[in-house]
Amino acid sequence: MDIRQKAEKKPAPALLHCDLDLVQRILRDRLTEDFKAIWVDNEEMYESVITFMQRFQPPLVNRVKMYTRSAPIFDAFNITQELEKALRPKVWLKSGGYIVINQTEALVAIDINTGKFVGKSNRLEDTIVKTNTEAVREIVRQIRLRDLGGIIVVDFIDMDERRSRQKVMQALEETMRADRAPYKILQFNDFGLVAITRKRVKQSLERALCSPCPYCDGAGYIKSVHTVLGEILVEAQKIAKAIEGKDVMLRVNPAVAKVLKSSHNRYLEEIEEILGRPVLVASDASLHHEKFDLA
Repeated sequence: MDIRQKAEKKPAPALLHCDLDLVQRILRDRLTEDFKAIWVDNEEMYESVITFMQRFQPPLVNRVKMYTRSAPIFDAFNITQELEKALRPKVWLKSGGYIVINQTEALVAIDINTGKFVGKSNRLEDTIVKTNTEAVREIVRQIRLRDLGGIIVVDFIDMDERRSRQKVMQALEETMRADRAPYKILQFNDFGLVAITRKRVKQSLERALCSPCPYCDGAGYIKSVHTVLGEILVEAQKIAKAIEGKDVMLRVNPAVAKVLKSSHNRYLEEIEEILGRPVLVASDASLHHEKFDLA
């Protein structure tokens, strides 16, 4: 009975459809004959997986295994470490090169660098091609591991020869064939960039496991100490005529206070000159790096 028939026959309110749980969805969407084993560390879940496999993948039922060791299953199979790596922007390659993955609202940018890899060939082009080709395999792995979708732009290391670009493109196309998500690969443009469009079926791993940084409000950076000091000088000029009393208290974050109290700069002297009176600097760890109180 399909959803429409259920809707017509069942009295409201009624459940018309219930999606599979997370484990069953993974088995449905990801499981292939290439999998050697399916390990489960919970007896109830183990029985559920067996039942599901008997219904949808009977030939693979014998690959379902019960995990009984004392070590956490994620640690035993190195999953915890892989998850931590998958949340970092930089991914090292075995050769010594690395890729940097940055997610933005508009697209995913992937940059490739030779890093410590110098290659064994005297030709720089050969070293670059080897790094780019190695990066292709890791990029495709990371795209699938991180569930990256939408527009993905890969900035390969510049290659002078056309055959080099063709070799890298061929490697990319061959490696992407194993991906089940609908995708399209565009050819190298004049800037050496390759765009990949991949259907986004769910949140990326980063969006699913992480929240925006509350300290920088998701920006990924904060103002430098010297920028904050510049803002304090501007604020001092604004309140110079209205301020009362003999002394002035300046509350700042410890990082800013350290620079203010240093003998190597004149920021504190400038503030006192503007206000025309002594300024007492108070270090307050509860104060945000960019915030200050001058009164």
